[in-house]
Amino acid sequence: MNLLEELRWRGLVQDIMPGTEDQLKKEMTTAYIGFDPTAESLHIGSLVPILLLVHFQRAGHKPMALIGGATGMIGDPSGKSEERNLLDEEQLGRNVAGVRAQLQRFIDFDPARSNAAELVNNLDWFKDISFIGFLRDAGKYLTVNYMMAKDSVRKRIEGETGISYTEFAYQLMQGYDFYWLYTHKNVKMQMGGSDQWGNITTGTELIRRKSGGEAFAFTCPLIKKADGGKFGKTEKGNIWLDAERTTPYQFYQFWLNAADSDAESWIKIFTFLPKNEIESLLKATAENPSARLLQKTLARELTVYVHGEAEYLKAVETTEKLFANQKAPAESLSIEDLEGMEGVVKFQFPASRLGIDIVSFLAETGVFGSKGDARKNVQAGGVSINRTKVEDIQLLVDSKLLLHGKYILAQRGKKNFYLVEFV
Repeated sequence: MNLLEELRWRGLVQDIMPGTEDQLKKEMTTAYIGFDPTAESLHIGSLVPILLLVHFQRAGHKPMALIGGATGMIGDPSGKSEERNLLDEEQLGRNVAGVRAQLQRFIDFDPARSNAAELVNNLDWFKDISFIGFLRDAGKYLTVNYMMAKDSVRKRIEGETGISYTEFAYQLMQGYDFYWLYTHKNVKMQMGGSDQWGNITTGTELIRRKSGGEAFAFTCPLIKKADGGKFGKTEKGNIWLDAERTTPYQFYQFWLNAADSDAESWIKIFTFLPKNEIESLLKATAENPSARLLQKTLARELTVYVHGEAEYLKAVETTEKLFANQKAPAESLSIEDLEGMEGVVKFQFPASRLGIDIVSFLAETGVFGSKGDARKNVQAGGVSINRTKVEDIQLLVDSKLLLHGKYILAQRGKKNFYLVEFV
């Protein structure tokens, strides 16, 4: 399979500009994807464009990652129902540094390669452009009618919040990025999520009108969960690529708990496993769904790719201790087991509070946000202490419950664990 054939099979192509496939077959092509530095870390929604760049480089083409140091100050209205908060320069600088460091982990920037990846920041060219200069050099080439016809703009204009001129100008800035890269870096292609199609085609149009050149593009679908939930979101928020924000254990658990229908598509999108191996996995899963081979493979491949083999093994070890042998008494866990569990929320609690009732204990430690929530969940059978379901709302948390004289392992629901150390 050529590059686009493989990407189509993996479900990574949605919109494509005529001539794009011919361009990729003709010569080594430089293509870029933009990353807005809205935080100091990327999250797993950014894995799709990252993987696109990796596929692109593996196929012999030159990938380029653009960090939006300038456009990040503005905010992209695509897919947004309201104005984004503007970042100050200090925070933006930290975000750019964090995103840059993460991208360099996944894409090969070795200058010895003929198709070495390149990293650029659009602040480097926008910082020297005056407002009048930008209006003369870019603004006059695209009509307001053309810009207002874009879905990202039209939906906001028709909505209750409207759109500011700041965000309205975003597509022109992104279009100018493409023009600048086409002119200075021989970049002939842009890739991105399907919500970026309007911004991307603004770039190809600006290149055509301003320089008479021809540029190409394709987008990938936005990843959605089968249950309608937002991909990469949990009750605790985004699944980040930064281990400080989302631990490798939590990252591993996200993929391990994927719904069957999601795992069937995600195994193609998020791994580099060859087609024959994936088809074998799909067949084995159809024959024995309870084995959850797809989820286990997804969790392994992604955790190793993002966090490394050692962190993957730690995540598996923690999972086995917490879930695989739940019938074993908590007393069988050593101090090393308890303290070494990654992904378990750990905190200290005053030993002077021993004898506290279970509802107050759960609320004061933060396992639940209030006594009301704690009481309701205990009564519903949703709380365990040391792997034993709490059935008595009057239970006292005293020294008889302590593991190794100072620990309690609390569980909320099926997947939320808390290690409380009494000090």
